[in-house]
Amino acid sequence: MQRHIDLLATLWNLWGALGLLVGLSLLLLAAGAAVPLVELGGRAAVAAGVAAALFASTGIVALVWGGAHVWAGRLVRRRSPLGRLISLALAVVNLLVLPFGTALGIYALWVLLTEEGRSPFVARAVPPAMPR
Repeated sequence: MQRHIDLLATLWNLWGALGLLVGLSLLLLAAGAAVPLVELGGRAAVAAGVAAALFASTGIVALVWGGAHVWAGRLVRRRSPLGRLISLALAVVNLLVLPFGTALGIYALWVLLTEEGRSPFVARAVPPAMPR
């Protein structure tokens, strides 16, 4: 199961990198859509402003989404209990992102909800120090 957990961490990182790339692209599109605001007036400026705002807000959401996946991938690789929790939450939301997000979400749920997948993330109690 360790290989599956490592593969899941890699897939989270790849999925997050794609989200970051989409977010960056949308922010660049927003900058391009904002250029006519300076040059044009009237209805064209309003349309350009709406397009720029839409691209920018969607780009910011994509950056946050991608960053959350990269963060989850790093935490899962370290076997952090918080990484498992974040991964489960992301996996449930990813079920709605057809088709690749659905496949990734199902795989993440399968890996993280089995007993073998859960055990590496259990916080281990530190044994008390022995008196001298």
